[in-house]
Amino acid sequence: MSKRIDVKDLNVYYSKFLAVEDVSINIEAKSVTAFIGPSGCGKSTFLRTLNRMHEVIPGARVEGEVLLDGDNLYGAGVDPVTVRSQIGMVFQRPNPFPTMSIRDNVLAGVKLNNQKISKGEADALVERSLRGANLWNEVKDRLQKPGSGLSGGQQQRLCIARAIAVEPQVILMDEPCSALDPISTLAIEDLINDLKDQYTVVIVTHNMQQAARVSDRTAFFNIAGTGKPGKLIEVGDTHTIFSNPTQKATEDYVSGRFG
Repeated sequence: MSKRIDVKDLNVYYSKFLAVEDVSINIEAKSVTAFIGPSGCGKSTFLRTLNRMHEVIPGARVEGEVLLDGDNLYGAGVDPVTVRSQIGMVFQRPNPFPTMSIRDNVLAGVKLNNQKISKGEADALVERSLRGANLWNEVKDRLQKPGSGLSGGQQQRLCIARAIAVEPQVILMDEPCSALDPISTLAIEDLINDLKDQYTVVIVTHNMQQAARVSDRTAFFNIAGTGKPGKLIEVGDTHTIFSNPTQKATEDYVSGRFG
């Protein structure tokens, strides 16, 4: 079951530096939410707080709450590894494990979580995940070949298959198409549209047209200047954000008069 995320009064720090200030946002279940805004405005940093991925950087911490269906992911005793199995992440550049086969790449997260499954269950999971990532027909005859032998677009879909194999409720994507050609980008966008039937999807993108095409809701982040924290300026229905935003900064950004 996909779940909703409610963020309340979130501040993100790297040591003493306040990177993102006072973000409150509700992310609906089974929908696609896009984060847009200029480079350095904190949207990727904020995305990573949603599954505690930013914590891999020393000195990173947050104040505030991130609730997954009411449960605070930053509550006492909450294991970040568990959080990351519930909320998967797909990165900007496809990063399949180069020495692993396509099959083992799909199963990597499951094995990392020490889940014991039989070969039959593993085979079924690999097929289900690759079908879910719209890759099965392209790779079913070469599952034992290295994942690094695939094209960039196929590698990115393999990473999505790896993310969905652990059966998360939410999938985060940090500019998943920025390293891809237009045809591969279209394949990923079609896939995002399919994924929201089952998952809550959050995507960071620099591509306005992409945000307009794939998302149900859009959040605009901005920054007042170098060394200042990123802030959430406006969030709403994607059509409204692009056609009739309430904030002038949003209007300037989406109409291209900015940056």
